[in-house]
Amino acid sequence: MDNFTFYSPTYFSFGKDTETEVGAYVKKFGGTKVLLHYGGGSVVRSGLLDRVKESLLKEKIAFVALGGVKPNPRDDLVYEGIKICKSEGIDFILAVGGGSTIDSSKAIAAGTLYEGDFWDFYQGKPIEKALPVGTVLTIAAAGSEGSPSSVITKLSDNLKRGTSSDLIRPKFSLLNPALTMTLPPYQSASGIADIMAHLLERYLTKTKNVEVTDRLIEALLITMLMEGPKVIENPKDYEARANIMWAGMMAHNNSVGVGRTQDWASHAIEHELSAQYDVAHGAGLAVIFPEVLNYTMDQDLLRFARLGANVFGVPYDYETPKNTALEGVKRLRNFFNSLGLPSTLSELGVKEQDLDEMAHRACYGNGRLGFLGGFSNLGEEDVKNIYKNLL
Repeated sequence: MDNFTFYSPTYFSFGKDTETEVGAYVKKFGGTKVLLHYGGGSVVRSGLLDRVKESLLKEKIAFVALGGVKPNPRDDLVYEGIKICKSEGIDFILAVGGGSTIDSSKAIAAGTLYEGDFWDFYQGKPIEKALPVGTVLTIAAAGSEGSPSSVITKLSDNLKRGTSSDLIRPKFSLLNPALTMTLPPYQSASGIADIMAHLLERYLTKTKNVEVTDRLIEALLITMLMEGPKVIENPKDYEARANIMWAGMMAHNNSVGVGRTQDWASHAIEHELSAQYDVAHGAGLAVIFPEVLNYTMDQDLLRFARLGANVFGVPYDYETPKNTALEGVKRLRNFFNSLGLPSTLSELGVKEQDLDEMAHRACYGNGRLGFLGGFSNLGEEDVKNIYKNLL
């Protein structure tokens, strides 16, 4: 196990009706004037936004509302939010929604206290200060409610890039699994794939003797295999929703990633898909991840065989461990398909003519020097091959 530091200060309130407590939590963490940031749609139709506003008013906390966040959140709304925060004297950002809304809120929080262009942070500049952020989570997927990460799309260049800093970890997150019951099945399935991808990015490691985090990751993956089909069959299954929601947070607050190298090649490869074609991030990962696993398998066959045996229940072939590994990846893809997710780029509308440019941007964008992944070490030609194998 490698040396590590771990700091995860987010205060969680988990369970039914927790969103009604949001005003008290904003006050507890020093907020006096809030930017209420959200998407729209079900947050408005379900009455959630009204309940949040009522809770803020009860605590006499002023707020300015900014809706309109879209999946794969865009820089234009971030700029608008920063402008509002500076002109209105906002001192707290409250995200009501899923990972896109939270990521957009984090970008606004960092950009408000910065004199330059917030995009600098998504090009590698460290964040030095940020407004506090709180969340009311409506989608179990991205894990942004407990993570230091944010991903934003720059519209002018079709670039999707990320930043990370403990300064943008949410101060609090209110997690009510019941709020996820109205999600369409495809969105629930995409969230499940996103959570599993966060776990697998950490599972792909070159670090030896990390049994604690290996076992934790395996347990969380098995949880997703068990609970995922339940919410597709019965969207009102509160207990399954609850297990998925907490697994999503654990998958990405890095408690299962400490002391080990991590990969993240699959995310970089997928980000080009969602930037270029605006596909659901989890659906893109469901296509990309199994192929990356197949492509990189020979770098550590025993790790892949362990994944197949311990998570997917493949009988261990001691004479030819690769058979166990291959069957495990096959079962992963079959699981994604069983949830209604795609398995090819063609299903996502990806055109072959764009593959070379996407591979180049994946490998050289955001300060990358031509190779992806702490485990896989994929170059531009490798990424092209992965894309082409999936058409």
